[in-house]
Amino acid sequence: MSEPSARAPIPLAFAAAVESVRRAATRAELVVTEIPSPGSLAPYSIALGADITPARHEVDSDQGTGRFILLFDPAAPEAWGGQFRVVCFAQAPLETDIGVDPFLADVAWSWLVDALATKRANYHSISGTATKILSTGFGELADQGDGAQIELRASWSPRDTDIASHVESWGELLCMLAGLPPSIEGVTVLSARRVGRE
Repeated sequence: MSEPSARAPIPLAFAAAVESVRRAATRAELVVTEIPSPGSLAPYSIALGADITPARHEVDSDQGTGRFILLFDPAAPEAWGGQFRVVCFAQAPLETDIGVDPFLADVAWSWLVDALATKRANYHSISGTATKILSTGFGELADQGDGAQIELRASWSPRDTDIASHVESWGELLCMLAGLPPSIEGVTVLSARRVGRE
């Protein structure tokens, strides 16, 4: 958690939001840890890292990984429309044939919006990108063959200090990108099988 000065009191709103972040209940398939937050984005922030059942501690999972950052600025930047802003990232490998699906980006974005709605996260001013990455190894990397992954980056402004629902929505998104069965009613996965590059 970043704060401008060890002697400056932490604003009550940010303290309440941090407590809510730490109360979030994420899925058992996720390993979530608090990580150092970037100090240049806002006067106050807290960051989380998550991996889908990584093989080793502090190593990004080849099944899916993500970051969640809650920013707080008492000055309420006009672009945020409030004092809080969430910035998140989620990435997972895909089978190559799924990576070329023209609707993949739309589906990934809808999973985030659906997760926020299902968890009843109160927010506004959402924006983001969904990126499909296709790759082919050459030379010494030729043995890796073809690979694909989906990457979603998003940000939005929470309307209050109840941030647990936002964390849980991000966790749900990451699990769905990794091909795990959704816990959101009415949502289906593209494929039950996801692969990393060998």
